Amino acid sequence: MTNRQDERPDNKVERVVREYDLGDLGRELERRWTGEGRERQSLRDLADFFNRRVLESAMDEAGVVTLQGELENIYDLLTGDDVTEGARTQARNRLEREGIDVDDLQNDFVSHYAVHTYLRDYRNAEYEGGDDGDQREKSVETIQRLTSRLNAVTRRNVENLRSTERLDIGPVDVIADVQVVCQECGRQEDPIDLIERGGCRCRVDE
Repeated sequence: MTNRQDERPDNKVERVVREYDLGDLGRELERRWTGEGRERQSLRDLADFFNRRVLESAMDEAGVVTLQGELENIYDLLTGDDVTEGARTQARNRLEREGIDVDDLQNDFVSHYAVHTYLRDYRNAEYEGGDDGDQREKSVETIQRLTSRLNAVTRRNVENLRSTERLDIGPVDVIADVQVVCQECGRQEDPIDLIERGGCRCRVDE
């Protein structure tokens, strides 16, 4: 068993687990994803859960003492879409005063795409959801594959233009953000979140 695991290709989630000494967090991700002994969690929820543990480990290593709920608040300030730049900067400055390299920390945060790849390709985990579950998994994999390709193609073209001085820009990151819009309620949803939930909130939450 150990030899087969050692032969597997490196994976970002597994690397971060090792570097931050997160123990059996990979197994916990698998249990939460498959719903083993509990309600199943979405990939996005799992990514947030994982990243909070990364932040907690970094703060513990730096000797940062936090009050109840403070760690979650700091994480939300670092990653939230509706956070003001002032609030985000204050959170970053606090961590940096404690000796934490926030850029390196956030580079070690993972996306829900990375969690899905880790669970399926690295841990060989499977979600037993019947025919509907299988079809949803195939759809998630297809979207993930195409999104990764869009990221790669965009990065390659931008870097080519930059290297030949046809584009005036510094080093870049590429984030492909695909949204599905429900024409009944107007909500915009990440397609993987939508598929995992089984429908738009205007129908599923009714």
